[in-house]
Amino acid sequence: MSRETRTAATAYPRSLVGLDVDGTILTHGGDLREDVRAAIREVADAGHHVTIATGRSLVATMPVLRMLGITSGYAVCSNGAVTLRVDPGREKGYKIVEKVTFDPRPALTLLRDELPGALVAVERLGVGFRVNALFPEGELAAPQEVVPWDELVSRRATRVTLRMPDAEPAEFMAHIERIGLHEVSYAVGWTAWLDINPEGVSKGSALELLRRRLGVEPCDTVAVGDQRNDVEMLQWAARGVAMGNAPDEVKAVADEVTGSVEHGGLAAVLRSLPR
Repeated sequence: MSRETRTAATAYPRSLVGLDVDGTILTHGGDLREDVRAAIREVADAGHHVTIATGRSLVATMPVLRMLGITSGYAVCSNGAVTLRVDPGREKGYKIVEKVTFDPRPALTLLRDELPGALVAVERLGVGFRVNALFPEGELAAPQEVVPWDELVSRRATRVTLRMPDAEPAEFMAHIERIGLHEVSYAVGWTAWLDINPEGVSKGSALELLRRRLGVEPCDTVAVGDQRNDVEMLQWAARGVAMGNAPDEVKAVADEVTGSVEHGGLAAVLRSLPR
């Protein structure tokens, strides 16, 4: 950041800006619009704390940071269970500053009884996933290791993912609601996809800890997202923005709705921030 940019940035409060990745920054096909990339760069250069807040694993988050040219600051991964500080000087390019884990065995045992054919992935922090069978190519965006069930549930984890590629989302959600998971946090995705996290952990809870770490006032918080795992983050922010491609239930908790990811709705939000 130039001296002129730093001086200008002190003329207004620096916001903490939490940004979902898939369906917000990137299309669900993985494409990044150039106007979105440029708007993220402009807001970061203006001194705001641009922070990726994603359900992706740490391993799958790092390529996004590189794609966006983010070389400093923080990122929230695994739906809030992991917060890292970007540090290009380290071998892997980051340092983990917050990590929350849980015992996945009770929840996965219930899910296995209800959905015996489901694919299950347990995150190995900074490595990839242990799985009971391989997920469709590209869905986890990280290395997978097939292991026996007992090994799958033997270690504490930051996040667990359950997937039924051939199931209808409504049918899948009905199964999850019937199970009644307890002592964990979970969010159903836009397909037959379920993420499970430690109880009380969300993108919103992680961003609140980061807000305090950075000394940002609650009124200077912004969040943009498009899915059910973004609800807590949108409710946490003073300005919660849902993407135009978000489900109605997500739009209902937001303060405003922007354009869809295909039309660069995020860029419009970012360019409304002071700089």
